[in-house]
Amino acid sequence: FRVTRNSNLYVDEEEVENLLTAIEQELRRRRRGEAVRLEVRTPVGDRLKHALLSVFSLEPSDLQECQGPVNLSRLQELVRLEDSEKLKASVFVPPVHPSLRESEDVLKVIRRGDVLLHHPFDSFSSVVEFIDMAARDPDVLAIKQTLYRTTPDSAIARALVFAAESGKQVTVVMELQARFDEEANIRWARRMEEAGIQIVYGLVGLKTHCKLSLVVRREEDGIRRYVHLGTGNYNAATARIYTDLGLFTTDPEVTAEVATVFNTLTSLGRPPEFQNLLVAPFTLRRGMLERIDREARNARAGRPARIVAKLNAVQDEEVIRALYKASQAGVSMDLIVRGICCLRPGLPGVSENIRVRSIVDRFLEHSRIVRFENAELEPEFWIGSADWMPRNLDRRVEVMCRVRAPALCERLQGILDVYLRDDVKARLILPDGSHRRVEPKEGIRAQEVLMRQSLAAPVTELGTA
Repeated sequence: FRVTRNSNLYVDEEEVENLLTAIEQELRRRRRGEAVRLEVRTPVGDRLKHALLSVFSLEPSDLQECQGPVNLSRLQELVRLEDSEKLKASVFVPPVHPSLRESEDVLKVIRRGDVLLHHPFDSFSSVVEFIDMAARDPDVLAIKQTLYRTTPDSAIARALVFAAESGKQVTVVMELQARFDEEANIRWARRMEEAGIQIVYGLVGLKTHCKLSLVVRREEDGIRRYVHLGTGNYNAATARIYTDLGLFTTDPEVTAEVATVFNTLTSLGRPPEFQNLLVAPFTLRRGMLERIDREARNARAGRPARIVAKLNAVQDEEVIRALYKASQAGVSMDLIVRGICCLRPGLPGVSENIRVRSIVDRFLEHSRIVRFENAELEPEFWIGSADWMPRNLDRRVEVMCRVRAPALCERLQGILDVYLRDDVKARLILPDGSHRRVEPKEGIRAQEVLMRQSLAAPVTELGTA
């Protein structure tokens, strides 16, 4: 059997004097958290079921009977015991992005043009090197960083500590309530404060979930900002097994708006309107709804109209209703949703123009890409940290960034295309909410294709694609 306990932390951020200490106290209580679910493997006798329910003070409705093992993670031990390599996935060592392979100066490459990384197909080491180089560069004046999930041996956290100890101005927006990573974050928060880093715990009542890194550097032609913006955490361990996107840029408009986000997180001011970013909980919901409605208007006017979105979850009622209306207006939509999807595709008169697929494979699909056709203008591509869920749109600080460089948009289009062609690991969501495997035709397995492409990619001069 297995018991699930309540892991929520109950902290009133407006009332506590020391948020870090309050969360530490809550973590000690969580180890004795109230049981909320009991799983047992069938068959199991009524006497044992009632005894277990009594021990954990649960009701019969809290009992879940499982056909098979109740904790599949224990099967990982079989993998460690197996010596035959034929039964295991082949080892994949992510190569460095082509534009960064022949250069020892990451910042120099970024100055020449935006760089789009697709992890784990592009090595996460380039992100670590970016922050480490900034920490050691005497011309770097300041570093600002968001951290949601860290590891006890985080190279990025160590680089930030080194930067502060070297006299640089370092600000870290640390989310202490990243579930199950609270203890690691607390340890780093204390270590960073000792090093002189300004630690900020974000806005009251909102989790800081956006993935941002800002470097301010003194150069011959003045002050220049460098930004890394991503869909995944600054965590080298998960970067090897999650698919995520990261954008390096020195675009003055984008970097200025990222600086504004950091100013908002470290002060009480309300952010202004953005042109290149959509920021939750301020402008992201409205920005997505406006663009969905624009596609619907274009469809009704007979212009090209299409939406393609790759997300972890689609759960927000207002967004789903907007997608239904767009479908009824004639907008063609393809959604690639790895997890929860409350939208029902293919319902006559409601969502017959919406197709939804889910891909579960070797790497956890975690990247978020949204593409709007935008009629006769250039299609809009957005990447960032937010899913279409109420918590992302209303209760977290999230950032989505528009990607404008043509070569980067072309690569994002290629990524979406290969996921939409997957007929090995893809499943379609049917109108009744059930799933079925895609009928194999071409034998395309998206993650395998992306691995082969990354290993075969030639070195490029410009850091664009």
